[in-house]
Order: sequence, then C-alpha cells, then structure tokens
Amino acid sequence: MMKPVSLAIVHDLPGRLRLRGGSTREATLLSRGVSLQTHAGVLAIHHSPVGRSLLVLYDPAVIGRSDLLLVLYDALTREPAPDATALSAPVQDRGGPSLLGLMFPLALRPLLPMGLRQIVAFKTAWPRLRRGLVSLARGLLDIDVLDAAAIALCIVRRDFRTLTTITVLLGLGEFLESWTRKRSEASLADSLARHSIRASLRQGDTERQVDASALRAGDMVVVRQGSFIPADGVVMSGEGLVDQSLMSGEAKLQEKRAGTAVFAGSLLEEGELLIQATEDGDKTVWRRTMLLLHDAEQRKASIQGQAEQLASRLAPFSLLLAALVFLVTGDPRRAASVLLVDYSCAIKLATPLAILAAMRQAASLGAAVRGGRHLEDLAKADVFVFDKTGTLTMAAPTVREIVPCNGWSRDEALRLAACLEEHFPHPVAKAVVRQAASEGLEHAERHATVEYVTAHGVASCLEGSRVLLGSRHFVEEDEGVDISPLEGHVVRWNDQGHTILYLTMGGELLAGFALDDPPRPEAAQVIAALRGMGVRRVIMLTGDLDGMAERMARELGITEWVAQALPDDKFRFIGELKREGHVVAMVGDGLNDAAALAEASVGCCMRRGADMARDAADIVLTHNELMTLPLLRSLATATLSRVQSNFACIVGANTLLLLGGLFGVTSPALGAFLHNSTTVAVAVNALRPYTLPALAANPVGGER
Repeated sequence: MMKPVSLAIVHDLPGRLRLRGGSTREATLLSRGVSLQTHAGVLAIHHSPVGRSLLVLYDPAVIGRSDLLLVLYDALTREPAPDATALSAPVQDRGGPSLLGLMFPLALRPLLPMGLRQIVAFKTAWPRLRRGLVSLARGLLDIDVLDAAAIALCIVRRDFRTLTTITVLLGLGEFLESWTRKRSEASLADSLARHSIRASLRQGDTERQVDASALRAGDMVVVRQGSFIPADGVVMSGEGLVDQSLMSGEAKLQEKRAGTAVFAGSLLEEGELLIQATEDGDKTVWRRTMLLLHDAEQRKASIQGQAEQLASRLAPFSLLLAALVFLVTGDPRRAASVLLVDYSCAIKLATPLAILAAMRQAASLGAAVRGGRHLEDLAKADVFVFDKTGTLTMAAPTVREIVPCNGWSRDEALRLAACLEEHFPHPVAKAVVRQAASEGLEHAERHATVEYVTAHGVASCLEGSRVLLGSRHFVEEDEGVDISPLEGHVVRWNDQGHTILYLTMGGELLAGFALDDPPRPEAAQVIAALRGMGVRRVIMLTGDLDGMAERMARELGITEWVAQALPDDKFRFIGELKREGHVVAMVGDGLNDAAALAEASVGCCMRRGADMARDAADIVLTHNELMTLPLLRSLATATLSRVQSNFACIVGANTLLLLGGLFGVTSPALGAFLHNSTTVAVAVNALRPYTLPALAANPVGGER
C-alpha cells in the first residue's frame, strides 16, 4: 500500500498551482503529475526534478481548484502498474544501473537450467559487449574494448560463471558512481533551492506576488523597505535609500528617486519604489545558480581528466599484452587473466567518486562547487585576493566616531540622536540606537512626534526648536544649516569612506556622526587560518579610498591592499598575478568583482552577492560565512591526497594480479573477482567522509 504523501502547496493563484515535495520519495512522486497534461482544463504542467516541484497551469472556468487537487492526489498516489521488464533488465547504461538489475542474475542463476543460465549471462553482458564493438568500429582502443574483449573470451571459452561475475561486479562499480552522483546533485540542489526572490507585480490597481524569475522587461514591480530589488530597472515613482554595495563596492546607501536606475540584488533599506523592469527576471535571480548543478558533471578536475586519459592509454597495452601471452603460451586462460585485470576501470571509477564525495561534503559545509577542477585549484592556490565591502565586512553600519560642537557634549548628542532614531528600523538608525545602548545611555523622550523624511533623515521638535538628524543634503541644502564647524572632520571622514549624519536643533549644528562598515567577526581568523595552510599572500582589492582600505587592512592583519580599484583594475590585477605563476583564489560578492572572479584560477562568491558575480564564480558560499573558506581549502587538499593514495593502491594491487595471471597463479575467475573486489574497495574508500580540522565553522556573526 502507498504510504501517506505530504506535499506542500507553495504557490496558489487562480489558474496557477505549485506543489513541492520535501523528501526524495515525494519529489519522485511529483513526476507522475505530468500524466495530467491532457486532462480537461489543464493548460500546462512543468516538473522540476532539481527543484522538487510541480507547476500546474489550469483554466478555472473548466476545472475548479478543488477538483484539480483531487485529480492531482489521485495521479500522485496511484501505484504504477508493475513493469515486467524491470527485473529482467541487466546492467543499464552508464547513466545509472539499478542495484536490483545488477544482483538479479546472480540470485537467479542457481535456479535456472544450464541453457537458460547461458542465455541470461549473455543477455546481461551484451550491453558491454556492444559498447566495445562500437568503440572498435570508431577506431578506439579504450576501456570499453578491453571489457568487451574479456567478455568475448569468456563466451568463446563458454565460461558463463566467470562472465556473470565479471558483468555484475563491473556494473556494481558503475552503480556506486551513479548513486554518488545523484546524492551529490541532491545535496547541492537542497542547499541552493532554499533561496529565491519574490516580486510584487503591479497590474493596474492590483498587486500579486510572483517568483522574480517570471518577471519580463516592462513589468512594473513595487519594492518596499527591507526587500531585495528583483530585476534591473528604472524608478518610476517614490524615493528610497538603496544598498547597492553588491554592484559598486560602495558601503554608502544610495538615494533613489524617479528616473534613476536600480540593479537586481540591491536591497531597499528605506522608502518605497515603483520600478519598471528593463531585464527579464530569470536573468538576475539567485535561483539561476541552480544551473551550476548541470555544469558540475561536465567540469572535471584536471587530475581527474589526467587519470582517465592515463586509464584510456593503458587499455591498448593490456590488449597487446594479452595477445602476446596467448601467442607465447597458447593458453587462453592466461590471456583472459591479463584482460580481466586492468588499471583503467578502478582509476576511472575512484577519482570521480572521490571528487563527487568532496562536492557533496562541501555542500554540507556551506559551499556549492561547480566542479572538481575548482577544488584542485583551491588546494593549490598560493594567493588569496579578497574584495572588502560585503566580503571582508558585514555591509551593515556601526557608529565609528561622534564629534559634538557648539557647546554640546558627546553623550548629550548621542542620547538625543538615539531618541530620534529608535522609532525607525533602517540600518543607520539601528546603528545609532545600538551605540547608545552599548554605552548605557538612557534617552527618555522629550521631543514631539518624529517625522521621517524618506531618503533624507528624521525631523522633530524639542522645547520649541526644530530637531534634524540626517544627510548633508537634508540639513545643509534643504534646511540651510551651517555645517562648517565640522568641515575638517567631514573631509577626513569622507576620505575614509564613512557615512555621515548631522544632528541639528534650531538651525544650529550639534554634532556629526561617522558610521562605517565593520569587518566580519571571523575575517581576521580566516586570514590567519589561510596563512597557516600555506597561502603565501593575502591581498585586499577595494573600490574604497586609500584611508578606508589602509585602516581595514590593518585591523585584519592584511599587509597588501589596492584601493580605488575599478572592475577593469581588479581584472588586470588578477591576470598579472597569474602571469607571475601564481594560482589565484578570488573572493568577492559584487558586480564589480564579476570579471575578476571569472579571471581567477578559482573564484568564490558570497551567497548574497550580485547575480553576475555568482554566475562568474566557481564556488558559492551558501551560508555567507568566510569561515567556510579554510574548511573548504582543507577539504580540497584532502581530496587530492585521497585521489593520489587511491591511484597508488590501484596500481600496486592490479600489478600483483597481472603478474599472477601472467604466471598462471590466478585463474581468470579469481583474477576477475580480486580485481573487481579491489575496484569496489577503492570506490568505497573514495566515498568516505573527509576528516577536516576543527575550525569554527559557524562563528558569531555568521549568517545563514
């Protein structure tokens, strides 16, 4: 009987319904919903195996929501008709043999008469024999030809017991590889599928929530305070402060009003904007990184490619050696022993398994890796280059300095500013309130109602005087307050890249507040850990001014930095390092980092980075924590070590078996059994979890 099914309705609008399964079993059941494509009223059905979802588009005038749910439940929970060919299927193609199909010939063999045993053995071996013939017809002498030659020799000698054993054991190795690949993809999919961006699409006087990937150029979207901007576009109305540090590398909030451009992935910190999209949403949302899963299988580490090339080059020598043995000894058993013991099978199996196991473990650590080649580059990297804003820093302001003037004390200014700002949730306001709380300053309300002026600041009234706290544009240009008493400090703060607030009362300047973007709590520890792992140079690249860059580098223990670097400068700098012979790892998050990430030997991007940066990166830190980097570096080093140790084990064990076959010590059946047992053992070893050093994987301040 079918077990109960628990599927979640994650999207429900008239004419549109999306279901998602939590478990692997439920995600598999969703695929049955495609059978309703021709049902009356159903317009289209889209099944996403990676996203574990089923999207149904239907006509409410033909089939109601309740009826549709009943039809869906029936289709998803109905037991499929038994497939009579499923059990008799031997080893499937390389895409994924079934374990039942592999073991069935061995389990069935003792129960069958001799003639039927031979038929089953031949049918089981036929796919491999056919692949070898195809390779031979193409002029290739590869592992498929080697396997096919061994199988053909068993058939000629009528040794069907050995034939069955060989076929099943070879298939078992392929099954393990396929199983690991699927597990790796599932882990990566789980880590990436959690993140998506929703958009408020305005159509006339109505609004509806849609996935940002559904937006098209020309659509009007409403973005409210605290929301991500879902697509590139132009502000049509409204005012707001936008954090676009992911694109420009600037920590300062940017004022946006009608006619100004905004970028996908920016965060609206204050205000409300009506935006007309200029690009389709599916070109900019985070979910597009799901495509990395499809790239991973096509991007192999160079060490893996070299191992497979070596394996393919060994196949002709094995064939030649077997032919020589037969010509010299005239003994087909010894020739079969040579054919059945080869290096390539285990080499081609163990290396990708070790890399796929590492990719799966990397996903659990908080990193989506596009392919094994990037793990190798990360292990060999001797230079790490970091962007500053949003990478080494939190991209969240804190109060750095307060300078009072005109007879006011620092505590009085901070107390009054916190009293005004505590009414508002934006990051700058929170920074002022946190500073007052950390200093134990109580701020009883003595002012009138606070008025918030979007993208400018706050205004109120205290003891009959107008009180302002906000930007220079607000207090000097709009309100006419003289800020010259702080001019010297303002010049220094601007040079260091600080955000500046001005506090005034009755038209007189009371104090200036300098805010900056603090480093991540784990940043200094990460840099020290990387140096301890053999990284020769750690460099900071930033678009900020020299003063800010120097101060941040000093705090983090970085001795090399480049300030005021434009995207082209970053790209050229990475290229120069590579031409000097360095293996370069670049870590960034902004649109201005995208070219450098692509140019680096291995590019790493923070999860909340710009879309283009994530697409250009080879590794995405899905937990947004820098501490993942040294853990990932250790994992990459351990992966290379395991690949090399497996290679040594394969060569040693198979050389002994080959000598045994040459001198007649091992029979073909025993040789095949020992060879394939060694292959399976190496594969199991490749699947073991990697042991990593005890680093703080989730330090205080990390974001999940």
